[in-house]
Amino acid sequence: MSQLAVRLTAAAITGGALLAVTVMPSSAATPVAAFGAIQYDSPGKDTRSNASRNAEWVTVVNKTGRTLDLRGWTLSDAERHRYTLKVKLGAYKSVKVHTGSGRDSAADVYWGSGNYIWNNTKDTATLKDAHGRTVATKSWR
Repeated sequence: MSQLAVRLTAAAITGGALLAVTVMPSSAATPVAAFGAIQYDSPGKDTRSNASRNAEWVTVVNKTGRTLDLRGWTLSDAERHRYTLKVKLGAYKSVKVHTGSGRDSAADVYWGSGNYIWNNTKDTATLKDAHGRTVATKSWR
């Protein structure tokens, strides 16, 4: 269930007041998940090896005290490369999404890309829930 904020608006009407209540999604609501550290520039020379691609990663953090089912959530870059998560993330835990290939575990999952995903000079990581709603974004220059 999404958190809601209530915005109250008062308007004077000939000797009285009208109270209008608008229920809307809260932009100040605490997100259930966020980005932690991001290593968008693989250290060393870009050799396109699997090890080099896996040194490029994004961390997704569960900010709640309950397990989050991230199956069907997506992670994408500004060029719309997209990875679909397939994990449940424990309370206050994080998972590192590596660009290359590997064996998924509770702490590390692998995009399986044969190329680098994250641009070194400028990019935006976007995390969306299974309904396509943006949960978190993080940009760099």
